[in-house]
Amino acid sequence: MLDLRPVFLVIGAFLATLGCAMLVPALVDLAFDHPDWPLFVASALITVFFGVTMWVTCRGAETRLGLREAFVLTTFVWVIGAGFAALPLYWAGLNLTFTDAYFEAMSGLTTTGSTVIVGLDNAAPGLLLWRAILQWIGGIGIVVTAVAVLPMLQIGGMQYFRAEAFDTPEKILPRASQLAGSLIGVYLVLTAACAVLYAVAGMTPFDAIAHSMTTVATAGFSTKDASFAAFGPAVQWIAIVFMAAGALPFMLYVKAIRGNPRALFDDEQVRAFFVILGGLVVLSLFSIGLQPGAVDAPLREVMFNMVSIMTGTGYATTDFNHWGPLAVGLFFTAMFIGGCTGSTSCGMKVFRFVVMFQNIRQHAQRIVHPSGIFVKRYNGRPLSDNISAAVLTFVFLYLVGFAVLAVALSLTGVDAITAASGAATAISNVGPGLGPVIGPAGNFASLPDTAKWLLTAGMLIGRLEILTVLVLFIPAFWHR
Repeated sequence: MLDLRPVFLVIGAFLATLGCAMLVPALVDLAFDHPDWPLFVASALITVFFGVTMWVTCRGAETRLGLREAFVLTTFVWVIGAGFAALPLYWAGLNLTFTDAYFEAMSGLTTTGSTVIVGLDNAAPGLLLWRAILQWIGGIGIVVTAVAVLPMLQIGGMQYFRAEAFDTPEKILPRASQLAGSLIGVYLVLTAACAVLYAVAGMTPFDAIAHSMTTVATAGFSTKDASFAAFGPAVQWIAIVFMAAGALPFMLYVKAIRGNPRALFDDEQVRAFFVILGGLVVLSLFSIGLQPGAVDAPLREVMFNMVSIMTGTGYATTDFNHWGPLAVGLFFTAMFIGGCTGSTSCGMKVFRFVVMFQNIRQHAQRIVHPSGIFVKRYNGRPLSDNISAAVLTFVFLYLVGFAVLAVALSLTGVDAITAASGAATAISNVGPGLGPVIGPAGNFASLPDTAKWLLTAGMLIGRLEILTVLVLFIPAFWHR
């Protein structure tokens, strides 16, 4: 029988932590003498109260999670967490409806970066910092989930990355906590380094801290309406480096620190990530054309925006909708690709493209040499047919989910470009879409509430690898 007590025990601890985090923007608003600080204090008290109550109520429960409980926890922690994270946004005097506040909170925790807030340049510093904190929490949350939980759930080929510590569901909590410590350490170091370099390059300390959290999390919330167009070339080059760093597998950073510095360079997924990214950049440069003597600016513009979209960060320095149909098509394609497995990035993940390439290569070799024996490999290890089947199933469901979401959005009355790109950016957790409404120069504020709820669901489903959420709608899951 499904036991929800350990699930709510973990969710209670998460809510208590989230509530304590709300005190940070409260202190910032108080330091800046902004009147919004009591809103964060009230939100913190409510969130901590519910979190502690859930934790105390379930504390006597067995803390081991079974497979079904892990599915429930993975989804519920995002759904419930976004509801409480929305409280300060809803009360902040921005004229946001609860739909808007929940959309913004889910966009933050899933590191999507889509926003409904207009007037960021004049927003309260505490509010801007809270948005960054949400994305920073969501970034490390998805890293730990991708490394410790999803492989155990055997979602979309992720079981290939299952560490020995997670061969059985019952071992998830004690060993995951050890692994999480190493991952959080790497995350903190990257965030701190990014913040220092931003400050050296000319950002104010506040902007440097806020943007470092959303850069390493490949998340995309900015403190400026103009996003990174408000900052100089040096800041943009730094962002390119750390967006790419956030899209690489964090476990490889841990391996490098523990004495294997070549781990990042030897990984097939990492090499494929940079090859694909480089190809998209070159094609985009070709589409806009390079003028003699003016290479740095267009190269930086193309690299920044392509890295931002492919990694799912969602920052922008310009409206790439004006770069022509080829460039727009390339950016639309990049939304689906995403970064590496075990990173803060999004999309289908490069690992799955590598697996599909290996499948195609194997079939082509068998056609040419029917009697030959050809083994699919990834990083030198054989790929089982189960992994290939899981990857192909995931890709199929991903594309079906995109199509269904796009059709549903079109039924709300939005135009075709907004519906298609909105579905792509939500399920891939990218941030901006295409077109004048939700493109890099727009936002999601003008969309009808129904469209916002559909996009919110798309963000959640895409962030949690689709099957993690869909399995909860199978009646047999609850009655076993």
